[in-house]
Formats: sequence, C-alpha cells, structure tokens
Amino acid sequence: MGTWGMDGAGYRAGVTDIVTYRCADGVATITMDDGKVNAVSPTLQAGLHGALDSAAADGAVVVLRGRDGAFSAGFDLEVLGRGGDEAIEMVMGGWVLARRLLAFPRPVVIACTGHAVAMGAFLTLTADHRVATTRRAKFATNEVAIGMTMPHTAILLMRNRLAPAACDRAMLLAETFTPEGAVTAGFVDELVDPEQLDDHLTALGARLVALDVAAHRRSKERARAGLLAAIDAAMDQDRADLERVFR
Repeated sequence: MGTWGMDGAGYRAGVTDIVTYRCADGVATITMDDGKVNAVSPTLQAGLHGALDSAAADGAVVVLRGRDGAFSAGFDLEVLGRGGDEAIEMVMGGWVLARRLLAFPRPVVIACTGHAVAMGAFLTLTADHRVATTRRAKFATNEVAIGMTMPHTAILLMRNRLAPAACDRAMLLAETFTPEGAVTAGFVDELVDPEQLDDHLTALGARLVALDVAAHRRSKERARAGLLAAIDAAMDQDRADLERVFR
C-alpha cells in the first residue's frame, strides 16, 4: 500500500506507486497518477482507500485530483476484458469507492485536471465540491456508446447531481461535454485557469477546514441517508448483473 508518516515540515505525507497523500493545515491532497489515464484499477482503488484511511485518521478535508491532463478515464479495460471475478470485483470496488466518498465525514473536493470519462466522471458526482480547469478536456459517461447498459448505481449518481436534461443526454445518448458544458450539466461546479488551480484549491481548503466538523458530518448523514440506502440496493442489483455478464 505504501508508507505514511510525518516529515520535517510537520505534515503527514505518503506515497504509493500511483497514489500520493499529503496532509497540511487540515487538508489532505490525494493525487492519482498512473502515468497514463488513471484507470480505476484494483491497484488504484487500493491506493485511494489507503489515502482515505489516512485522511480519516487525520480528520482532514479531502482534495482528490488527477495527473496533469487526466482525472480518470474509467475502469481498467484490460481487467474488464479478462472478465471473471477480477472484473466483477473491480467494478464493484468502483461503486464502493464512490459510496465512501459520498459518505466521507469531512468535506470532499474533486479537482478535475483533465478528462473525466465513465467511472472517472461518476467519481466527480460524489464530491461536495468539484473544480475543473479550463484546459481542453472531455466529460462523458459513454457506456451506451460502447454497448453497456448503464449500471443502477451510476443512474442514481447521475440523477442525484446532473441537471435533468443533461442527465438524459449523458446517460442515454453518451454525450460528451466540454469543461464549460460540464458546469452547466452538473459534472463540476466551477472552472479555473490551470495556472490558478493550486492557489484556488488552497483557498477553498482553508474555507472548508473552518466549517464546524460535527455540523458538517451530521448534515451530510441526514441529507444523504436516502441516497446511500438506495445506492446499497443498487449495488446489489449491479453485482447480480455483473455475475450474469462476466460468468
């Protein structure tokens, strides 16, 4: 999983091969970088859970970001292509990760540093606040275009966060959105210049750290209780569907 500890600057820092963790001033920055498109592979998922464990232990606000030019292009296609238990558990692991982000007790920010496609786009729908840069990037849930029926869990996430008309276009027509269109659709909340992203995230993190911890946690639990219960049921349906497809 990696090593985690205190360094000389007084913050917790850690690293895995493809996920890095850095916590300073109450803000945990989790960065995904597999050198490619940040496929949501079993390895990436394990690294993210390890980082979220550390953020929970630190009581930190979370900022989840991708590598330059890519947030995530979705599940690892090689694993999907092999099928079997490995593919099933990878996909279900993606929904488990999404649910964990939705229920995380501290504020969660996602910084889209580039393309967000399929599972990458679904992850943007789990954060409390989403920031993207104005550089050219695409946001798409392309399952229908590649011959996949939209998963039950994905439908819930999209209905919860996307504007109704854009939701149908994204879900049923596999429309691709520009960063500007992604704001209107609801994949992200705001755009900033790439050069200003780090400063913007620092200021945003400082504001979120100042929120009352207990009030945020209890309000999130109350606001999302119904959604999380529905997601639990949807995940059971998705597992049954995956069993039929991959076995």
